[in-house]
Amino acid sequence: MTKVLVIDDNQAILNFLNVFLLQSGKFEIQTLQDSRKAFEYLDKPDFDVLLLDMDMPNVTGLDVLKYIKEKEIDITTIVLTGVEDIDLAISAMKLGTFDYMLKPVDEEKLLATLNSVVKKKELHITGAKLKKPSFSGLEHKEAFSKIITQNDEMINIFHYVEKFAATDNSILIWGESGSGKELIAEAIHKISNRRNKKFVAVNAGTFANELFSSEFFGYEKGAFTGAEKNKTGFIEEADGGTLFLDEIGELSLPIQVKLLRVLQEEEFYKLGSTKNLKVDLRIIVATNKNLFEEINTGNFRKDLFFRLNINSIKLPPLRNRKEDITLLANYFLKKFNKKYKKEIKRISKPVINCLKNYFFPGNVRELMNLINSAVVIESSSEIQMKSLPGYCMENMSASTDLVDDTAPSSLKEVEKNHLRKVLSYTNGNKSKAAKILGISRVTLLSKIKQYKIID
Repeated sequence: MTKVLVIDDNQAILNFLNVFLLQSGKFEIQTLQDSRKAFEYLDKPDFDVLLLDMDMPNVTGLDVLKYIKEKEIDITTIVLTGVEDIDLAISAMKLGTFDYMLKPVDEEKLLATLNSVVKKKELHITGAKLKKPSFSGLEHKEAFSKIITQNDEMINIFHYVEKFAATDNSILIWGESGSGKELIAEAIHKISNRRNKKFVAVNAGTFANELFSSEFFGYEKGAFTGAEKNKTGFIEEADGGTLFLDEIGELSLPIQVKLLRVLQEEEFYKLGSTKNLKVDLRIIVATNKNLFEEINTGNFRKDLFFRLNINSIKLPPLRNRKEDITLLANYFLKKFNKKYKKEIKRISKPVINCLKNYFFPGNVRELMNLINSAVVIESSSEIQMKSLPGYCMENMSASTDLVDDTAPSSLKEVEKNHLRKVLSYTNGNKSKAAKILGISRVTLLSKIKQYKIID
């Protein structure tokens, strides 16, 4: 049974968590109100998980986190706090916090997080692969039919999706470009009570900010030059259903303010109109950015973040789903065989090995584009290495030990070098490069600027 230590100076919260977790039948609970004794408790290897309050007298939550890191104590920490302090959240994450939750605690989310911790701990201790989560436990398997996977973590996410979909909460999906965020959002909609209404998906990164406002809210005839008739915006189109906004981190601050108003007041104004319109919709957003950093630099509103992040889902990148690469590659082979009326029977083993050792910054979308291109090029009965672009082989992640005098590169350096090679491969054509990478042109331009890549 998993042993949980709860440290909080509020006895009422300790009582609540003690009763709630004991009722689950999965945990042994020890509570501590006096944080001055925290180090004494942590020095004993008695606990698997720590639920930690941050705002305590004498010894604060940050003091405890620093002690755990300094002493290299093997315990998984989940921070519980009543303060919406983004700097505190960032500090906690840097010190190795597994998750960060606001009070009052969402019971279902806490239990799901603890279950996730338990499974990871079991995997680490046994050194063996856990039994795969079963698709049979899902009530809405059809909602996930577009997602090709046999990865344990992804299937666990499906179980969380079913629970989150039953509510009407906003959901924030974290994940790299091309990792399947829109498919997860669509699955949530299909399971929800709004499934008979529209699912409207919008990539915020594809619009210049001055255009996004008119597309998002719609406009009245004559609102500006060229507005020759009334236009229905994304919000009105999704009324009664679900609006999915991908790359939410690309929105300008003025539009973020308007989106916050929609979430809080459930109303909006069309451009050129003084009449407020009521709207009933669920908003799901996704990001490939670190929103904590964006808030810290003033590029994303803290109040909007906390309003959107009621429930959150983090998708693993394809490079962490090795078992899915062959499955997906063969699925795409079948798909593009049909599209191009070809009869390529298989993908060669060297190609599969190459794909398994490739970094895939564009994730599943990039794999799809690679197979698409290979099917077009290949003239034999199997996909061979010569049909893969050169940059794919040049940017394989290390599958063997590093040579003694070779220093490993950071993820940022790998990504920067990869972007250079893809741009070189496309002769500087950014639209084509973005398509190969599986990201939007706006995101590519942002990365080019970030890494100071000169055309």
